[in-house]
Amino acid sequence: MPADFSLSPLIAATAQWLVRAYPPGGGALDSALAEAQARQAVTVAAWLRYPTAMDAALVAVAGPGGAGRLDGLTGADVAGSADEDAEAWRTWVDEVVASWAAALLGAPELASAATDALTGSAHTAGAPVEFRRLLDPDERDRRAAALLRHPDLLAPVAELHRDQLLDRLAAGPVPLTG
Repeated sequence: MPADFSLSPLIAATAQWLVRAYPPGGGALDSALAEAQARQAVTVAAWLRYPTAMDAALVAVAGPGGAGRLDGLTGADVAGSADEDAEAWRTWVDEVVASWAAALLGAPELASAATDALTGSAHTAGAPVEFRRLLDPDERDRRAAALLRHPDLLAPVAELHRDQLLDRLAAGPVPLTG
């Protein structure tokens, strides 16, 4: 079983932000497929960003920062939401993880390098982890997530922290410490 470093709230919120910022065009199946792709990209990005249990614990205490800057980049208008409690998830969005996930969704070679860097890490130790929808999307996946995978649309978010992602990938495999 892969290690759960309590990144679940961060992963869920950041994936939800991506799907809302780059929504699928179809019905329920397209929504589910787009969400699966976003969640896989965000999971890889979060595991790279927070490779150890200590890293995950620190972000849980300090908080990931929220979606404010990302909303500004994508033109999302969330100011004055009628139900602030319904929007509380947005505080768990991690800008760096969203940026890295956007870069992975828009560039298959980066996604492949990122998943390779996780091989044998504490996150993947003990059980096989598959990222097929991220690494090898079929035609239905691509149609469902046309906006979510469009490099030009993703560029403002992906470029925010792309250099950090490239530095992380150049550093080699994620350590096997938990």
